[in-house]
Amino acid sequence: MQTRWDDLRVFLAVVRAQTLSGAGKQVRLDAATVGRRIARLEEGLNAVLFIKSPQGYALTEIGERLVAHAEAAEAAMRGATDDVATQRDQALAGQSAGLSGQIRIGAPDGCANFLLPQVCAALTAKHPDLDIQIVALPRVFNLSRREADMAIGVSAPTAGQLTVQRITDYKLHLAASDAYLAGAPPLNDLKDLNAHRIVGYIPDMIFDRELDYLADVGVTRVPLASNSVAVQLNLLRQGGGVGVVHDFALPAAKGIRRVLTDQFSISRSFFLIRHASDQGHGRLGRFAEQLVQGMRTETARLEQEVSTWS
Repeated sequence: MQTRWDDLRVFLAVVRAQTLSGAGKQVRLDAATVGRRIARLEEGLNAVLFIKSPQGYALTEIGERLVAHAEAAEAAMRGATDDVATQRDQALAGQSAGLSGQIRIGAPDGCANFLLPQVCAALTAKHPDLDIQIVALPRVFNLSRREADMAIGVSAPTAGQLTVQRITDYKLHLAASDAYLAGAPPLNDLKDLNAHRIVGYIPDMIFDRELDYLADVGVTRVPLASNSVAVQLNLLRQGGGVGVVHDFALPAAKGIRRVLTDQFSISRSFFLIRHASDQGHGRLGRFAEQLVQGMRTETARLEQEVSTWS
């Protein structure tokens, strides 16, 4: 029996969601239909692809082997779709590099809240037929499960079928609100931090070592903590204490200023992470190029603005 692409698409959705209902949401089918598609695929291949467990649908050994073939078929379909979209864009835009369709970006919430909105708003203004979805989550995205078309990370992954491009470096400093500093003990040296209330990440929810900023200054207690950069910044705005802030976020948080800049300044990098099978697809490649350039320009602009503050 010939394997249908649509059944492989449903198969990959079950692999990624690990439940029929979750897969159904991805492919816009009800759970019963998803189950029938999987049964049809197993019948056609004369093989069992999944074992149902309390944790969901787990792949059998044969199912594991099918994943690579299904992802290759998915990549081919995406490539064909991109080619059609590129031809359409060029025809509509007189051979210009217009972009259309939907693209989903996964990003840590600091980048997603304070950098991507400006960049993506500019891109959709330039490309009116382009739909951009920003998924802001403080964790690593699984591109193999197609949680996003591409992701922005704070470190370069070393495993998986991925391609990685350094986007830009960015700076972070200690910062606090003027209201907090006015009533707090003196803050003239890093050792003075012991007398201050600290705002930062929940220690056991730091998903990347690159985000463990406070370890660099020996801070061991964080009285006000969140896994969200945006929440941390709002805690600082409310006079919560002293914390580490992205320089590019400060223009969006009036009343917060950098402190001890001559004693504490760290640099990190953003990386654009894509599934290896997406390389060579014109639409995603052209979008990635413009996204990277936009992020570089906006990061430099915001950091330059902050550097002029007294």
